[in-house]
Amino acid sequence: MLSRRHFIMTTAALFSAPIAGPALATPANWDGWDALVTPANYNPAVSNPWGIEPRFLPTRVEANAGLRAGDIHVDAVARYLYHIQDDGTAMRYGVAIGRDDLYEPGTYTIGRKARWPSWTPTANMIERDPSYAEFADGMPGGPENPLGARALYLYVGQRDTYLRIHGTPQPWSIGHRASSGCVRMVMAHIIGLYDNVDVGVTATLYPADNWVSAES
Repeated sequence: MLSRRHFIMTTAALFSAPIAGPALATPANWDGWDALVTPANYNPAVSNPWGIEPRFLPTRVEANAGLRAGDIHVDAVARYLYHIQDDGTAMRYGVAIGRDDLYEPGTYTIGRKARWPSWTPTANMIERDPSYAEFADGMPGGPENPLGARALYLYVGQRDTYLRIHGTPQPWSIGHRASSGCVRMVMAHIIGLYDNVDVGVTATLYPADNWVSAES
């Protein structure tokens, strides 16, 4: 067993904003949307127009020895996501996790990635919140889409679990239990993370209690 202090030490740093109405979700829109959700004169270490706790801004920290470079670890207690680097450090980001019993700790594989992805609520989500029914056939990508600017899709083997690590148009939820099971990030933060995460790496989501394990 490893305490949730498993990842920590310190050093300084690395990154949603008001959003416009929907537009046709095509790659031609993507760069403009990226600019829309990234603060002007953006400095990931200090830019915080969202008013989140400063500890949730991207920060480079020392990683525990033995963790594999490229992998992701989510500390559900502290609400941190760690992306392990090849120099023994990790990039740490603030996240929101699933509310109530919807958070699912476990060991997953990043099975695919998407930029400005579309979103389709599951049948269980619609049952819990009937207002989602209007999106039963899917919602195109864009700044108002619940998956935000980027999504990393969590798989077990070849099976899509429908869990995601994704951007959110609700940055005020960071640090809380707020989602339907996914791990949420500030849009500008996941834009910075996305290009550095390879399909096939492991994402470990630790339990939301006082201790976390290297295995699940």
